[in-house]
Amino acid sequence: MSSDAGLQLPGRLPLLLAHEGVLLPGSTLRFSVDSPRNMQLVRQRLLKGTSLQSTLIGVIPNTRDPDQSGDDLPTLHKIGTAGLAVQVVGSNWPKPHYTLLIAGVCRFRVSSLLKERPFVLAEVEQLDKLDGYTSPPTEGMAAEDAALGELSKKFYQSVVQLLGMWDLSVPLVAKLKRILDSLPRETLPDVVASMIRFSNKEKLQVLDAVSLEERFRKALPMLTRQIEGLKMLQKTRNLNPDDVTRVSSKHKGGMFPGRQINLDGEDEDEDGDDAVALERKVHRANMPNAALRICIKELKRLKKMPQAMPDYALTRNYLDLMVELPWSKSTKDCLDIRAARTLLDNDHYAMDKLKRRVLEYLAVRQLKNSLKGPILCFVGPPGVGKTSVGRSIAKTLGREFHRIALGGICDQSDIRGHRRTYVGSMPGRIINGLKTVGVNNPVFLLDEVDKLGKSLQGDPAAALLEVLDPEQNHSFTDHYLNVAFDLSQVLFIATANTTVTIPPALLDRMEVLQVPGYTQEERVEIAHRHLIPNQLEQHGLTPQQLHIPQDTTQTIIRRYTREAGVRSLERKIGAICRAVALKVAECHGITETDASIPECPTKLGDKAMPPEMPIVIDQIALKDILGPPLYEMEVSERLILPGVALGLAWTPLGGEIMFVEASRMEGDGQLTMTGQLGDVMKESAHLAISWLRTNARKYQLTNMVGGPDPLEGTDIHLHFPAGAVTKDGPSAGVTIVTCLASLFSGKLVRSDVAMTGEITLRGLVLPVGGIKDKVLAAHRAGLRYVILPKRNEKDLEELPADVRAQLDIITTQNLDEVLNAAFDGGFPGSSRPQTHPQLTSKL
Repeated sequence: MSSDAGLQLPGRLPLLLAHEGVLLPGSTLRFSVDSPRNMQLVRQRLLKGTSLQSTLIGVIPNTRDPDQSGDDLPTLHKIGTAGLAVQVVGSNWPKPHYTLLIAGVCRFRVSSLLKERPFVLAEVEQLDKLDGYTSPPTEGMAAEDAALGELSKKFYQSVVQLLGMWDLSVPLVAKLKRILDSLPRETLPDVVASMIRFSNKEKLQVLDAVSLEERFRKALPMLTRQIEGLKMLQKTRNLNPDDVTRVSSKHKGGMFPGRQINLDGEDEDEDGDDAVALERKVHRANMPNAALRICIKELKRLKKMPQAMPDYALTRNYLDLMVELPWSKSTKDCLDIRAARTLLDNDHYAMDKLKRRVLEYLAVRQLKNSLKGPILCFVGPPGVGKTSVGRSIAKTLGREFHRIALGGICDQSDIRGHRRTYVGSMPGRIINGLKTVGVNNPVFLLDEVDKLGKSLQGDPAAALLEVLDPEQNHSFTDHYLNVAFDLSQVLFIATANTTVTIPPALLDRMEVLQVPGYTQEERVEIAHRHLIPNQLEQHGLTPQQLHIPQDTTQTIIRRYTREAGVRSLERKIGAICRAVALKVAECHGITETDASIPECPTKLGDKAMPPEMPIVIDQIALKDILGPPLYEMEVSERLILPGVALGLAWTPLGGEIMFVEASRMEGDGQLTMTGQLGDVMKESAHLAISWLRTNARKYQLTNMVGGPDPLEGTDIHLHFPAGAVTKDGPSAGVTIVTCLASLFSGKLVRSDVAMTGEITLRGLVLPVGGIKDKVLAAHRAGLRYVILPKRNEKDLEELPADVRAQLDIITTQNLDEVLNAAFDGGFPGSSRPQTHPQLTSKL
């Protein structure tokens, strides 16, 4: 400080408003500058000027951002420290800011503020004298003031005692002692207070102590407290040599944060208070030892890193994520089986298989607490409630719920995260979801797992293999974390419309639960239990204002919607509620004093409705609101000519009925197929033609000229309507055979029968999939008979009892039985002609 002995503060001084940290005379401190006023101060004074006076600024603590208040003076501390800007470093990342290294010179008092824009300029009064420094305190020093001399001597001895309590090498202690001996007595309290870890409030007390005696009195109790704390720590711990090394290193970072002074004489940039708080959070996170070691290593790097470096923010974000992850936080499962059953029944109608599986999980979890979370996959058409069931499962278990939409994801980094070497790296959706819910045993819903994409950035379905493997996900490693995280307690639920597009390796790791569509009776029940009350609430109506009878609901289901789920049904009910809400609002807008309109003009379309409540939606009002019916019962109308048969098909949207038409004309035996067919259906058509030509004599099939070969002199055109829709699958063989047999024989196929099944060249009927969806489609179409393969009888157990009561299921083993069941009175030439279809089902 001898070089500054003749320095006198000017009467006016620009002020740097410090929101964090307290600068004391004789010490150095780094400040991050990002507020508008401080930025203008740096640009107009520090960057433009080169003289000593231009780099001299005042650093004053600020308890509130003056940019947010028009009155700055009450927010500023009265006493500050004048300092020299030793270093100015600028950066534009993550936002424009400067980092200043300032060396404290002396105290000053703010007399008045001269201006506030563009930076704060104040009239100041110097408090510390920079000349007249005495020699360092010694035991034989004769002080002018005996009390002050005794106080400074006691303070110096306490500092030396503190140095001796650390487990430092002798040369290091000697070097520290030489540094303290070189300091004048007037600056000793300030320098020691800045070196030892005091709080900002305590440093402010030292800063406010103008007289040297008061300064010693303020700093001495703080120094004594540090000594007593270190004594207590050494007393309570039975230290071995390894512990001594660890505690010593901790004290070197705890007492001397290294921010103000370095043992080598160089300054270090370390945010001591922030680093200590972060270190405390790391130890409280109760993370595994492997993760704890990595966090401690990153903390050491963070302490040695200037805040202006880009890696500082990256490392800090990484440590914040590691602290926030729920390494050991979990929720307690609600294991009341009866309450869970009641809750599931109240939230969802039908879906017995899904609800039974959840109750089984609860029962096993009640018997064994260490059960791993299963990986369930709900497969079914849209709108059947797969996602809402997952939310109800979380509610039943008393767990947190988090939904991850996988539709369209084509980057594996969305699942496993990016490595921290990349710019903009972030963890994957699994780790982000755990951070969001805050527990390690939530219910994760992986929605639309069958719609994952694939690109040059990798295959996200392959990245899910470790997540959805119960034997591997206890050590799931995210690329961003680069440390294992236990996912075994997470209950994963995936949803999909079909399993065809799910990779076999991923599908093998999940327990597939089929969620087929609803029957008409189930949809009516769902509408009156859930959909109508929800729509009434959303549109501000009450049951006293709107009433939808069950007959009207059945008409909506049968004539306005044709789906496996209930989304279209809910939209139609919403349209009815909007129309009624308009009329109810018009009624409320009419007052009794309005003589021009004597009554409420409640009218739905062209149908005048009475003003009394509730408004009942009958068939006429339904047509006024929703328009003409969208679907007609066209089955009987299209089966009035030979060469038409009705099949059943499965689609990701549910089961559907499918017409097959055939016609013949003179030609040279060619077969033409239209309707955008796949290779499998084309093969089924060739199989059907070959089997019919082989058995033409048996079934008395002829061509147009009367010959025994059906194709001789005849061209066949086989057509599947709705040509814009791609059709493929191994379930149309029996339908094609029946259609061609009707064409060649001239007999009509029954108009109330539908069929499905694949065939062989020998005439056997093979089993197919999607039986429940197909049978429900036949039930929706109003059919009575369904022809199925014999080996699909096991799938009939999943059908609801009301559907089995209204349908006659006919199971067949060969095409001879199919033809007998598809035609009235059997088929000519059949080995077992029958007048009625064979009803073999005992359901």
